[in-house]
Amino acid sequence: MLHFARFAVIRAAMALFTLLLVSLIVFTLMELVPGTCAERYLAFKNTQGSGISIADIEAEERRLGLDRPFLIRWGSWVGNVFVHGDFGDSCILRLNINDLLGDKFAISAAICFAALLFAYLIAIPVGIIAASSKSVLLNGSLRFVSYLGLAMPNFLLALMIMLVSTVLWGDSLTGLFSPEYRDAPWSVAKFLDFLSRAWLPVFILGWSATAFALQTVRALMLDENGKLYVTAARARGLYGRRLLWRYPARHALGPIINSLGFDLNRIFNELPIVAVILTLTEAGALLLESLARSNDQQLAGAIIFMLTATIVSLNFLTDLALALIDPRVRKSVMGR
Repeated sequence: MLHFARFAVIRAAMALFTLLLVSLIVFTLMELVPGTCAERYLAFKNTQGSGISIADIEAEERRLGLDRPFLIRWGSWVGNVFVHGDFGDSCILRLNINDLLGDKFAISAAICFAALLFAYLIAIPVGIIAASSKSVLLNGSLRFVSYLGLAMPNFLLALMIMLVSTVLWGDSLTGLFSPEYRDAPWSVAKFLDFLSRAWLPVFILGWSATAFALQTVRALMLDENGKLYVTAARARGLYGRRLLWRYPARHALGPIINSLGFDLNRIFNELPIVAVILTLTEAGALLLESLARSNDQQLAGAIIFMLTATIVSLNFLTDLALALIDPRVRKSVMGR
């Protein structure tokens, strides 16, 4: 237990260091965008008919604290994020980013985690069966489905489902809420309405994730099935499901658990384009808006940092889970 506690402390310190490093990278990228936040905001105001001058820009830079050294500004920003959970104000919209995001990031995270769960609930048992079965028809069918999932882009699947739904039922299934619940406060009825529509982005995002995870599980299981310890277990009289779950499946699931953070990141990367097609009002669509249209780097940086923090936290939890399952994991970190 003492070794596990030391392992957890070391992993927590590494996760914190990673977040600090990511915050520095994100803040640096925000600073490298041509023009300061004051210049971009006043340029935006100029397009609305407001005249600006050099004095206006300098006054705005002093108000925003942009005349301070870079490291001091980064320290202030990261301190507010870590201590108060405050990302400051949006550069263009001039609204508090926490208020602007509201529950949008929570909705995005819920959709991505649901897609990840959907993918693994299918991929793990099906991949294990595919690797253990000698049926040519079963393996050929699963291989075709997985290749189709990898080859067909998520946005094309979304367009196909929308077209079929519009033709058959007259509803494109776009949006996360029905019109009557879009601006309403959260309630049981709104939550049920959300579930009735959220299944579509979950299914679309989980489509390629399932195919990728299925190929991974199958490959890992085939590799484990061919190892000597499995042959030795068969020689001792172990067969069937008992052999499968006690040895090859148990060892094959380690890398799968360890890749949860990577798969979550990949799912979120696909979310913005799916959000545009399905007209979803969540953090993925807001990220695309801030990067491609409004050039609001403060808002984009906040969303990227929150996503990174979620992935780092998930990786930390999976590391703890792996350490509990396999003592070799914590021993490799402890150097013993």
